[in-house]
Amino acid sequence: MDKINFLPRLQRERDKFELFLNQIGFTRQMTMNGVAENLSVKDLLADVLSREQFIADRLNEIIHSESYAPCVTHRALDHFQKTFGYPDYESPLLDKERLDHLVIYKYKNIGLDEIIEQEIAAYANIIGALEKLTREQCLDHDIFYRVAEHSYKPYRRMIIKINRWLESISSGTN
Repeated sequence: MDKINFLPRLQRERDKFELFLNQIGFTRQMTMNGVAENLSVKDLLADVLSREQFIADRLNEIIHSESYAPCVTHRALDHFQKTFGYPDYESPLLDKERLDHLVIYKYKNIGLDEIIEQEIAAYANIIGALEKLTREQCLDHDIFYRVAEHSYKPYRRMIIKINRWLESISSGTN
């Protein structure tokens, strides 16, 4: 894969994600609990935001020739989360798809509009960083796989959870 093919793919996935969220509609529905593990769409969006911020920061480190190594101890993992405000999603100690309740708690009292604003900014930072990276940097750091893991794969998981929830409330099984 190369940037010429990856960037349009990433944007297509992003467009699907935004279209889906726009179809959900009302703010009230975005903040209703019960989507997954008694969480709201807003909570799931906070999780997506933290994952995008994670990869945007790692891309920035690569651009500035800074090194990153996934945390291999729980102490390092705790320190990482305290430092950055989100987990080290590439640590072998974490389940990659599991929602981090500390992240969700962090955004609990932040308004939906602000979370959306921050999430859009994180996505823009990813795109901006991808445009700056050289082909060699992308290949050396497995960038296309890593960006997919922290952007459109979480979009897809979120869409699946929300669709299940929407189906359950429309059929009255919730």
